[in-house]
Amino acid sequence: MAAQNQAGGGEQTRLRDVVGVLDSLYDPSRAHDWDAVGTVLGDPDALVERVLFAVDPVQAVADEAVEWGANLVVVHHPLWLKGVTSFAATTPKGRVAHTLVSHGIALHTCHTNADSPALGVSESMALALGLTDLRPLDPDPEPALDAWTVFVPRESADLVLAAMHDAGAGQVGDYDRAAFRSDGIGQFRPLEGADPAIGALGEIEQVVETRLELVAPRSSRECIREAMIAAHPYEEVAHGVVELAARPDDRGSGRIGTLATSTTLREFAATVRDALPDHHSADRVAGVLDRDVRTVAVCGGSGDFLLDAAGAAGADVYVTSDLRHHPVSEHLEAGGCAVIDVPHWAAEWTWLPVAATALTERVAGIEVRVSERITDPWSAAVPGTVSL
Repeated sequence: MAAQNQAGGGEQTRLRDVVGVLDSLYDPSRAHDWDAVGTVLGDPDALVERVLFAVDPVQAVADEAVEWGANLVVVHHPLWLKGVTSFAATTPKGRVAHTLVSHGIALHTCHTNADSPALGVSESMALALGLTDLRPLDPDPEPALDAWTVFVPRESADLVLAAMHDAGAGQVGDYDRAAFRSDGIGQFRPLEGADPAIGALGEIEQVVETRLELVAPRSSRECIREAMIAAHPYEEVAHGVVELAARPDDRGSGRIGTLATSTTLREFAATVRDALPDHHSADRVAGVLDRDVRTVAVCGGSGDFLLDAAGAAGADVYVTSDLRHHPVSEHLEAGGCAVIDVPHWAAEWTWLPVAATALTERVAGIEVRVSERITDPWSAAVPGTVSL
């Protein structure tokens, strides 16, 4: 299970460099509002040569970091979810923090911000199970966008466009200040009461105008309109705003994909067991063991909130963790797909080698290790009377 890579050469790597890459992969702004992600301990200017990846910020992981000589520990689960006034070594969490700080080891958390993106927890789990043609089980919608069309005298087009861009319009993916421009003849007649910037009352005026077309976040609509009107020379600004239909993002909760060949639930349960790291807990299976399985849905971590989505998406089986009796019972009674419940720690461990590889591909001169220490809190599983 170990994942170790080394990239040589280049300038010395600082903690801020590593955090910048992690934040680009796992955007902290996408974490849930109750979560606590980001750098917990460490100096941004500190040198980083060795990075240890683990699921849990527990003492066994802190001890491994010290033994290996790590400069940074990247974990999935937060050390603290609520504010504290002390991290004295008189409590388990305080002892972890004290161990790391006293050895100059930084701690960084990627939790719910690492659940839904590409190379995230659910996608890593799906890849570990051999799924292809992956897509989010519950896609995140893209931010709502407007399409703007504005007509402006050609000599004022640059000024108006810059004002709209400065107010937030024209962002398209990884590009900004985007727009389309075309010229034509605009026509109007000022009536009594008008104060035209161009033309005279009662006379038809024709002006060479530029048509500007650009997209903008719907949430910024009025800010952009205000900026456009302030920069525009006309008393009445001819413009249109159309709401664009949202399209699914490549981010989202869970993943759904297909196996290379069909199998049975019994055989697939054995595949799941073999694909996950060793653990002391149990994999539980719900459903007819001889049923065919080809389409598989997964969710790393606690995933009972996607039970209905898995069935609605056409999954033959849903693999996740921390399932409760009543939701699973009701799901099966309603004709839902089969379910495999796996240990929380084992499911999320599959993210570690993926994240470690992604980091070494983007940061030169660091060495990474994926912790193999089993931090699943369960110490044993007693088999039931019926086995696969």
